[in-house]
Amino acid sequence: MTVLFYECYVVLRKIYTEKTYIKQALLSPEILEKDRAKVTKIVYGVVEKDIELEYIISKLCQKKPKNSVKIIIKIALYNIKYLSKTPFSVTDASVSLLKKMGKGANAGFVNALLRKFSTAKIEYPTDKHEYISVKYSYPLFAVKKLVKKYGFEKTESILNGFVSNTCVRFAKNVNGEEYLTKKNFKFFATPFKNVYIVNGFKMQEDFYNGLYTFQSLGSVVICDNVQSGEKLLDCCSAPGGKAVNLSERFKEVVACELHEHRVELIKSYVKRMKVTNVKVLQKDATEFCPEFFNAFDAVLCDCPCSGLGVVKDNPDIILSRTENNVKELNDIQLKIINNCSKYVKKGGYLYYSTCSILSEENEKIIQKFLENNEDFIEAKFNSKLNGNAEKYGVTYLPDISDGAGFYCCRLKRK
Repeated sequence: MTVLFYECYVVLRKIYTEKTYIKQALLSPEILEKDRAKVTKIVYGVVEKDIELEYIISKLCQKKPKNSVKIIIKIALYNIKYLSKTPFSVTDASVSLLKKMGKGANAGFVNALLRKFSTAKIEYPTDKHEYISVKYSYPLFAVKKLVKKYGFEKTESILNGFVSNTCVRFAKNVNGEEYLTKKNFKFFATPFKNVYIVNGFKMQEDFYNGLYTFQSLGSVVICDNVQSGEKLLDCCSAPGGKAVNLSERFKEVVACELHEHRVELIKSYVKRMKVTNVKVLQKDATEFCPEFFNAFDAVLCDCPCSGLGVVKDNPDIILSRTENNVKELNDIQLKIINNCSKYVKKGGYLYYSTCSILSEENEKIIQKFLENNEDFIEAKFNSKLNGNAEKYGVTYLPDISDGAGFYCCRLKRK
């Protein structure tokens, strides 16, 4: 267990101190292949429960431990509380790890803290907002916003509804149901053509041959609402799922991204899926591009956002989200939709989406946009998935929308 804990520590140190993305950190060569699944489970669990684990530590000791020691404590607490490992074996492994890392001076402190946790009853906050934040490890500022809109009971239902689903979309020349049945996968059909939620699905050679791809349900919902046309612009396109999906319905698709490494992601996606009508460009969605003016039948703005609707897939989001950086994102979101709206032809459509469930990033952005852009009106967003209709657009909440939270709105240029 000591070796396993060390492997987890190496990954979590990268996440907590070097701000490495969780998926990137898990590529560490220091993880033994036989331990990779266990390390992934523990690392995701620790990060997902970070707010709760921080709270528990604060109740078990008055003096704040150093970051390196705190990471080991979090690994231990998660194993005891959520993986039902025996306190003795977890404590022994934690103390052994500290000694091997040259941090033996902290061994007595960690030993006492873990022994205390195994016998003490942790009292959770009496304030309802704080209680929900700790229980579900969701940022307090976001909890307050959700409670204000939905109430306490619905907010708990939303936060309890987050599930990480593997959503697989098959190429148009592949019968997904036959493929999955033949491979003996357990799967569930979605309301969308050739799109399935699959249990235990792992990448195989057919993925690299373009027979199928992974696409989030939110992304599929948006694509399902886009009408066919001549030219489409996907202005925040990486990794490229929507652009490739919609290439089947448009003669020409232009997919843009700000950063070069994300441009390369789209190019790889397009090449793997053997698509020939997608043009990939490096462009800043906040800066006007004269050649795009009035040029597209449809423009997609899947804007940078807090990601607070997909915390199950990307739990490291909660480590950096604050009310202030959401406000900074709001400015970017408004700049993008204001700029990219100029690229829509008369009679064309503008699609705005985020993977957030906060009104400030969603319908409130649309409201501000429409107040200053009278040549656009809201167009009905038809959905085969359960959603919460807003004044503008639809919010999909994880407790009623298959585990993920996101927002979509469709606007038409007069």
